[in-house]
Amino acid sequence: MKHKTTLIKNAKIVNEGSIFEGDILIEGEYIKKISDSISAKSADVLVIDAEGKYLLPGVIDDQVHFREPGLTHKANIETESRAAIAGGITSFIEMPNTNPQTTTVEKLEEKFEIASKTSSANYSFMFGGTNDNLDEILKLDSNQVAGLKLFLGSSTGNMLVDDPAVLENIFKSTNMLISVHCEDEGTIKKNLQKHVDKFGDDIPIKYHPIIRSEEACYLSSSKAIELAKKTGARLHIFHLSTGKETKLFSNKIPLKDKKITAEVCIHHLWFTDEDYDKKGTLIKWNPAVKTEKDRDQLWEALLDGRIDVIATDHAPHTLEEKKNVYTSAPSGGPLVQHALPAMLEMHHKGKITLEKVVEKMCHNPAILFQIERRGYVREGYFADLVLADLNSPWTVNKDNILYKCGWSPFEGTTFKSRITHTFLNGSLVYNNSKFNNIKSAKRLTFNR
Repeated sequence: MKHKTTLIKNAKIVNEGSIFEGDILIEGEYIKKISDSISAKSADVLVIDAEGKYLLPGVIDDQVHFREPGLTHKANIETESRAAIAGGITSFIEMPNTNPQTTTVEKLEEKFEIASKTSSANYSFMFGGTNDNLDEILKLDSNQVAGLKLFLGSSTGNMLVDDPAVLENIFKSTNMLISVHCEDEGTIKKNLQKHVDKFGDDIPIKYHPIIRSEEACYLSSSKAIELAKKTGARLHIFHLSTGKETKLFSNKIPLKDKKITAEVCIHHLWFTDEDYDKKGTLIKWNPAVKTEKDRDQLWEALLDGRIDVIATDHAPHTLEEKKNVYTSAPSGGPLVQHALPAMLEMHHKGKITLEKVVEKMCHNPAILFQIERRGYVREGYFADLVLADLNSPWTVNKDNILYKCGWSPFEGTTFKSRITHTFLNGSLVYNNSKFNNIKSAKRLTFNR
């Protein structure tokens, strides 16, 4: 049942660069009060003793592929948003390469309609740019949609924008945030052909980061940044995968004033090319997981402020699809359920502070997309909150994976930390592995 008032007591609250012990009073959808000690004023209040667990703002994932409409044998908004809630992700921004693609205002609204009925988490969508839909882009209300997504390298549901004149026109014509997938198509095609000539279709997976190379990523990212500087566009580069690209970004100004920003994904912070032998095509992503040196440099840029956001690029495919030979195995994998536990594991290993995890996964996506009243533990903000037990080990296996595709690249991994409670817009929607099936998800709104 929905409680009008909830009191969370004895939590270690992680917010805005500090950790402090306190209580949080939730009234309706909002955080009413944050204090050292709050007493329940009536018997109607639901009191939850956090018992020293860590309380974080709900994670905002700025890049997911939930495959609906048209690719729902892989996933759908209902299944993947539930997995997200179990992983402490309370808001998501979903990508346009569905079937049909989200490249008209009509198709965008159809997605919002689906999410309004089935999503367990707060939602918004990216609008897809193509070589010929500038008229549709210009119809968008920037307060109603997360932003614009351009594929400058082909990916699932080929939406490649490869006409330089069109690209410049889009950059010049919109004040919306433009998010880009940067890999140079010409470089990749040349590399792929060389390997097909040598191996046929069954190319050993270890060559994936050589085919989708550092050069392909850097060439595309640097061109996009050059165009953004020339046109004044607001550019966000998704899923950096190389150390070389990190040098293109600045940490000299506050995020709210940056015109060019960057994201890194969980898999590029966790895996390296040494993992291909064991994981095979299960860790085939675009852009590719690359070297240990690349991973180290991504971490360095994340921690010093050149990279602004950690996201998942959650992109499920069936196991059957992933087990195809190299040229037929699709790129992408499911991550929303395990992203926050993975980053908490990195905290245990001394790689990142809890405050920095919250900054990169909660605060910064809210700043970057100008999301209204989310991403922080603040009075007057929506009560999207997560309780995490940092000393409750569990192992990822088939029985506890919630993705529709039924597998995870983290299978067999033991995480020390567990998400115990997730609150969405003031309602306790997830409690110790059980869903309360309360419909409280909302369409994200933007303060632009």
